[in-house]
Amino acid sequence: MIKKESYTLPGAKGRGMLMDLTYNSAHKNAPLVIFVHGFKGFKDWGTHNLVANYFVEQGFRFLKFNFSHNGTTPDKPIDFSDLIAFSDNTFSIELADLKAVIDFACNGSSIPQAAGVYLIGHSMGGGISIIETAEDKRVKKLVTMASISSFGNLWPKDAEEQWKLQGIMYMLNTRTGQQMPLKATLLDDLAKHPARLDILAKAAAITQPWLIMHGDEDQSVPLSHAKELKAANPHAELIVIPGADHTFGGSHPYAQTMLPPALKEFCEQTVRFLSK
Repeated sequence: MIKKESYTLPGAKGRGMLMDLTYNSAHKNAPLVIFVHGFKGFKDWGTHNLVANYFVEQGFRFLKFNFSHNGTTPDKPIDFSDLIAFSDNTFSIELADLKAVIDFACNGSSIPQAAGVYLIGHSMGGGISIIETAEDKRVKKLVTMASISSFGNLWPKDAEEQWKLQGIMYMLNTRTGQQMPLKATLLDDLAKHPARLDILAKAAAITQPWLIMHGDEDQSVPLSHAKELKAANPHAELIVIPGADHTFGGSHPYAQTMLPPALKEFCEQTVRFLSK
């Protein structure tokens, strides 16, 4: 029987991170997958719950969480209701959050202890997952999904000078119509930690098995990012899914009960890779 349990974990600066664990009650010690959402993402976006159920049906536990500063709150997990927190977010904060989630999974205090974890990182969450995998041997295998190859690709380069002068920049969320604020502390984080936040350098340092997946119709993060990651780590496996966009056919809200074909292929390939 598939069950889902929710937890709130202290994240960066003490902000709560809402997470949920989907599992089969007959297999409470199944291998654990942690899903890492991307920029302007959240754990219950669109197809994520269907994906969680799919992995449980294939013999895994599936843990997903909201980053502490992604703009949601434990009380409003699918709304960007805290734009102040969103504006304060940095890559270092997300790395601290992800480490806290892995600590939670591996210490056995609230859920059956995982000896190690598998990471699936989407888009910006892919970049965070690459760095964490290079730094943390508790990550046994990595799957990146439409991952970025550089944090600097998240915004127009020519916007940085004005961003620094004004101290803040706004990015439109086309789904909600909100103007999402980003403080220049995000740029400061990159400037202060250039080696740690160099995704391609960290990609080259990964020794764990790694599957890179990308769609050839991704308009948000071009396929060239996946090719750069593969070039940085030739041991990684690269699969290009024809016709797949940035979310592999997913959308929010998503009313269907079946996975879109491209996302189902992503899940099938991931299960094959993790089951080796």
